[in-house]
Amino acid sequence: MNKFTQKIIVTKNHLDDLDHVNNVQYLHWAEEIAKSHWSYLIKNINEDFGVWVVRHHDVTYKLGAYLGDKILISTYIKTVKGPISERIVEFHNSKEEKLLVKVISKWCYLNDPKTKKVSHIPNFIHKIFKPVYSKVK
Repeated sequence: MNKFTQKIIVTKNHLDDLDHVNNVQYLHWAEEIAKSHWSYLIKNINEDFGVWVVRHHDVTYKLGAYLGDKILISTYIKTVKGPISERIVEFHNSKEEKLLVKVISKWCYLNDPKTKKVSHIPNFIHKIFKPVYSKVK
Protein backbone atom coordinates (compact mmCIF):
# COMPACT_ATOMS: atom_id res chain seq x y z
CA MET A 1 0.00 0.00 0.00
CA ASN A 2 1.27 3.45 -0.91
CA LYS A 3 0.31 6.25 1.44
CA PHE A 4 -0.39 9.76 0.24
CA THR A 5 0.46 12.38 2.87
CA GLN A 6 -0.05 16.04 3.71
CA LYS A 7 0.83 18.21 6.69
CA ILE A 8 -1.40 20.70 8.47
CA ILE A 9 -0.70 23.18 11.24
CA VAL A 10 -3.71 23.71 13.49
CA THR A 11 -4.99 27.29 13.40
CA LYS A 12 -7.62 29.03 15.51
CA ASN A 13 -10.20 28.46 12.72
CA HIS A 14 -9.86 24.68 13.22
CA LEU A 15 -10.78 24.82 16.93
CA ASP A 16 -14.10 24.30 18.70
CA ASP A 17 -15.38 25.72 22.01
CA LEU A 18 -13.12 23.32 23.94
CA ASP A 19 -10.02 24.71 22.16
CA HIS A 20 -9.20 21.49 20.33
CA VAL A 21 -9.70 20.58 16.67
CA ASN A 22 -13.41 20.37 15.90
CA ASN A 23 -14.67 16.88 15.02
CA VAL A 24 -16.19 18.16 11.78
CA GLN A 25 -12.80 19.59 10.78
CA TYR A 26 -11.33 16.08 10.65
CA LEU A 27 -14.04 14.99 8.21
CA HIS A 28 -13.37 18.06 6.07
CA TRP A 29 -9.66 17.24 6.01
CA ALA A 30 -10.41 13.57 5.25
CA GLU A 31 -12.48 14.57 2.22
CA GLU A 32 -9.88 17.10 1.07
CA ILE A 33 -6.98 14.64 1.19
CA ALA A 34 -9.13 12.06 -0.64
CA LYS A 35 -9.73 14.59 -3.43
CA SER A 36 -6.03 15.53 -3.54
CA HIS A 37 -5.01 11.88 -3.68
CA TRP A 38 -7.48 11.16 -6.50
CA SER A 39 -6.21 14.20 -8.46
CA TYR A 40 -2.65 12.98 -7.96
CA LEU A 41 -3.50 9.47 -9.19
CA ILE A 42 -5.21 10.69 -12.38
CA LYS A 43 -2.98 13.67 -13.21
CA ASN A 44 -1.49 12.06 -16.33
CA ILE A 45 -4.54 10.15 -17.54
CA ASN A 46 -6.82 11.31 -20.33
CA GLU A 47 -10.05 9.41 -19.66
CA ASP A 48 -13.60 10.44 -18.88
CA PHE A 49 -14.20 9.85 -15.21
CA GLY A 50 -17.38 9.68 -13.19
CA VAL A 51 -17.50 11.08 -9.68
CA TRP A 52 -16.99 9.74 -6.17
CA VAL A 53 -19.51 10.34 -3.40
CA VAL A 54 -19.24 9.39 0.25
CA ARG A 55 -21.47 6.54 1.29
CA HIS A 56 -20.22 6.11 4.85
CA HIS A 57 -17.71 7.55 7.31
CA ASP A 58 -16.56 5.71 10.41
CA VAL A 59 -14.53 8.01 12.67
CA THR A 60 -12.53 6.99 15.72
CA TYR A 61 -11.21 9.81 17.89
CA LYS A 62 -8.19 8.85 20.01
CA LEU A 63 -6.49 12.09 21.10
CA GLY A 64 -7.06 15.80 20.71
CA ALA A 65 -5.08 18.29 18.65
CA TYR A 66 -4.58 21.90 19.70
CA LEU A 67 -3.55 25.30 18.39
CA GLY A 68 -0.15 25.15 16.71
CA ASP A 69 0.01 21.36 16.56
CA LYS A 70 1.48 19.90 13.39
CA ILE A 71 -0.62 17.05 12.03
CA LEU A 72 0.48 14.50 9.45
CA ILE A 73 -2.49 13.25 7.42
CA SER A 74 -2.04 10.05 5.45
CA THR A 75 -4.46 8.18 3.23
CA TYR A 76 -4.57 5.04 1.18
CA ILE A 77 -7.12 2.86 -0.57
CA LYS A 78 -7.63 -0.33 1.38
CA THR A 79 -10.06 -2.21 -0.86
CA VAL A 80 -12.14 -1.87 -3.98
CA LYS A 81 -15.22 -3.98 -4.66
CA GLY A 82 -18.07 -3.33 -7.08
CA PRO A 83 -18.85 0.40 -6.92
CA ILE A 84 -17.20 0.91 -3.49
CA SER A 85 -13.70 2.05 -2.64
CA GLU A 86 -12.70 1.87 1.02
CA ARG A 87 -10.28 4.62 1.99
CA ILE A 88 -8.35 4.96 5.23
CA VAL A 89 -7.30 8.39 6.51
CA GLU A 90 -5.13 8.69 9.60
CA PHE A 91 -4.18 11.82 11.51
CA HIS A 92 -0.97 11.67 13.56
CA ASN A 93 0.65 14.25 15.76
CA SER A 94 3.86 14.99 13.81
CA LYS A 95 5.96 15.57 16.91
CA GLU A 96 4.99 12.51 18.95
CA GLU A 97 3.75 10.37 16.04
CA LYS A 98 0.64 9.40 18.04
CA LEU A 99 -2.58 8.50 16.26
CA LEU A 100 -5.14 11.23 16.84
CA VAL A 101 -8.02 10.19 14.59
CA LYS A 102 -8.73 7.39 12.11
CA VAL A 103 -11.39 7.71 9.42
CA ILE A 104 -12.58 4.77 7.34
CA SER A 105 -14.66 6.03 4.42
CA LYS A 106 -16.56 4.14 1.79
CA TRP A 107 -16.70 6.07 -1.46
CA CYS A 108 -19.21 5.09 -4.13
CA TYR A 109 -18.48 5.53 -7.84
CA LEU A 110 -21.08 7.23 -10.03
CA ASN A 111 -20.38 6.74 -13.71
CA ASP A 112 -22.48 9.75 -14.71
CA PRO A 113 -22.88 12.63 -12.25
CA LYS A 114 -26.05 13.82 -14.03
CA THR A 115 -27.99 10.56 -13.65
CA LYS A 116 -26.33 9.76 -10.29
CA LYS A 117 -26.29 6.12 -11.32
CA VAL A 118 -24.08 3.86 -9.23
CA SER A 119 -21.63 1.92 -11.36
CA HIS A 120 -18.99 -0.75 -10.85
CA ILE A 121 -15.61 0.87 -10.82
CA PRO A 122 -14.28 0.63 -14.41
CA ASN A 123 -11.24 -1.50 -15.17
CA PHE A 124 -9.13 1.51 -16.13
CA ILE A 125 -9.64 2.88 -12.58
CA HIS A 126 -8.69 -0.51 -11.11
CA LYS A 127 -5.43 -0.15 -13.05
CA ILE A 128 -4.89 3.29 -11.52
CA PHE A 129 -5.61 1.93 -8.03
CA LYS A 130 -3.80 -1.39 -8.47
CA PRO A 131 -0.49 -0.23 -6.95
CA VAL A 132 -2.30 1.32 -3.97
CA TYR A 133 -4.88 -1.17 -2.73
CA SER A 134 -5.61 -4.80 -1.95
CA LYS A 135 -8.39 -6.14 -4.16
CA VAL A 136 -11.24 -7.89 -2.39
CA LYS A 137 -12.40 -11.01 -4.18
